[in-house]
Amino acid sequence: MNKLIERSVSEPIRAELTWEETWNGIDQGFIHCWEIGRRRAVAEAQLAQACLEGQLPPLGWKGGVVKMLKKPEKVGAFRYLAEWQGLRGEDLRIDLSQELSLTCTATGMTVTFTSDLAKLAGPGGSDEGEDANG
Repeated sequence: MNKLIERSVSEPIRAELTWEETWNGIDQGFIHCWEIGRRRAVAEAQLAQACLEGQLPPLGWKGGVVKMLKKPEKVGAFRYLAEWQGLRGEDLRIDLSQELSLTCTATGMTVTFTSDLAKLAGPGGSDEGEDANG
């Protein structure tokens, strides 16, 4: 799989892809997650605005935050980042070879986005209030 996943916001949202094409294609579903964000931006203007303001709200993947936790950092999935970029109306650009940290402007929580499944599922990938904190 490519380490850099990119797609321009000027590209149309794809239609009628099979499950296989969506999740097992060369981009492994990242473009689909980003397209979900683009669709949600049209339907949920307030959510899109929150993302534009640097908030990291709960979305369909691990990475959103609702409140500050005891430990001020957590890990998130790159698929979250793809959806978030779509909500912001940005081009999709994710480098899977490098982790990326963002700090939520609403909560002060820092989320490090990764493709490391052990970090996402392991002890460091789970924290108190995770169900409510995305």
